[in-house]
Amino acid sequence: MSRRAVVVGAGLAGMLAAAVLADAGVAEVVVLDRDELPDGPRQRRGLPQGRHAHLLMTGGLRAMEEIVPGVGKRLLAAGAHEISLSSGVLARSPEGWLRRWRREGPVMLTCTRALVDWTVRAAVLEHPRVEVRRAAAVGLTGSAGRVRGVRVSGPDGEADLEADLVVDASGRGTRIVTWLAGLGLSGVRTRTVDSGLVNASRVYRVPAGAERFPLTIVQADPYVSRPGRSAMVMPVEGDRWLVSCGGTRGGEPPADAEGFLRYTLDLPDPIVGRLISGAEPLTDVHVSRSTSNVRHYLDKAPHWPEGLVVLGDALGTFNPAYGQGMSVAAFGARVLGRELERADGPDAPGLARRVLRGAARPVDAAWAMAVGQDVLYPATRGGRPGIADRAVTAYTRRMTRAAAGSFAAASAIWDVTSMRTPPTRMFHPAAALAALTGSPLPALTGPPLTPAEREVLDGLDRTGA
Repeated sequence: MSRRAVVVGAGLAGMLAAAVLADAGVAEVVVLDRDELPDGPRQRRGLPQGRHAHLLMTGGLRAMEEIVPGVGKRLLAAGAHEISLSSGVLARSPEGWLRRWRREGPVMLTCTRALVDWTVRAAVLEHPRVEVRRAAAVGLTGSAGRVRGVRVSGPDGEADLEADLVVDASGRGTRIVTWLAGLGLSGVRTRTVDSGLVNASRVYRVPAGAERFPLTIVQADPYVSRPGRSAMVMPVEGDRWLVSCGGTRGGEPPADAEGFLRYTLDLPDPIVGRLISGAEPLTDVHVSRSTSNVRHYLDKAPHWPEGLVVLGDALGTFNPAYGQGMSVAAFGARVLGRELERADGPDAPGLARRVLRGAARPVDAAWAMAVGQDVLYPATRGGRPGIADRAVTAYTRRMTRAAAGSFAAASAIWDVTSMRTPPTRMFHPAAALAALTGSPLPALTGPPLTPAEREVLDGLDRTGA
C-alpha cells in the first residue's frame, strides 16, 4: 500500500477521512490543522458554529459507526443524550404543534459539537498510522493531471509535504478553488444562497426536576414573508441546556442577556423563554454569522486531478439550522472508504473523481433541503423560489400539517429529517396518501406536555407568559 496520505483539516470530516485511510492500509496518514487542538471537549477557534446547537442524526450516526465503531457508545458515556424524534421532542412547526407518539421512531444524539469532535478525534488517533500536525496548508503541489502533495507554512517558512492522496477537509474556509487555479484548473462554479441567519446561543444549568424535559424547538416559519425566527432548548452533556436562537436577515437575535430572553418570548409560542427564565445561565450569549449555503461544484469540473479528494464543508456548506453538516461529512467519508475498498490503493486511477462524485450526492440532497427553504425568506441573497420550489413547498406544508395527527406523515418527515432515507421518502404511497387526506385528529392548541412536564414548565416560568 502507498506510503502517505495528507488530510487538510482536523475537524469531523478530516478525522473521519483519516480513519478510513488508515483502515484501508495507508502506511502514514498526516492530518494538518492550523489551530492548536484542545485536549478535551472544548470549543476550538476554527469552528465558528461550534458553540451553537448541533444534532447528530440517525443516518449520520450510522455512517460514523461504520467508520469509527462504538463512537455512539463513547458519546453516550461522555454524557450525550439519545432523543427519540417520535416521543422525545416538543416541536412547534410553521403549521402548529406536532404530536408526540408512543410508537418507535428514529433517534438522534444531542451534545456539544466540541464533544463530538473530541470523541471522534480521540478514537481516530488511537490508530498508530494517524497523526495530527499543527501546520497551515497554503497550496497544492503537482500538476493539473495529478496532485503530488501539499505546501505547508510553518515557523521556518514553506515546505512541500509529498502525498499519494490529498484530502481537503478544511471546512467553510477552504481555498480549494484558488489552489486548483494554481495548478492551472479554473472555471469551477460556486453558488451561494445566504438567508443572513444569525445564531445566538447560551448555556444554562438544567434545573432540578427538569432533567427529563424533552428537547424543545419553536421552528422558523418561511411561509409568511417575514424573517425567520426560531429557538431551541437542547440537553447536552454535563447537566446543561444549550439554548440556541436563530434569525434570518431582519430578524436577528440580540447578543445581550435581556434581549436574548425577550427574543425567545416573542416567538409564536413563548415556551423556550418560559423554560429558561427560571434556569441559571452558565455563559454569556455567543453570536455567529457564518451560516450561508455555499456549493463548490467541483464534481462538475471538466478536468479533475488524480490524487485529490474534497469532503465535508469544503465541498458544500449548509445553513446550520437544518442540522445536516455532521451527517453529510460522515456520508462523504464513508464514500471514500468504500471506494478505497474497491481500489488498489489511494493513488489508483480514477479514485479521486469517483469519490468526488459519490460525496456530491448527499451534498446535493442536503443542499436542496436547505436552499429550498432559505429562498423563501424575503431578504435571502443568491436565489428566489422558482416554480419547482413552490410546488415542493406546497407539498411539504401539506405533509407537515398532516403530521400533526397522522403517524404515516410524521414518520415520513422523521425519516427524511433524520437523514436515514433520501427526500424521495416523502413521496412514497403511504406518505403521499397521508398528505392528501390530512390529519385525522384536530390541531393541537398548545404543546403536548405530560402533566409532570407541565408542572416543570409552570415551576420554572418567571415571565407570567
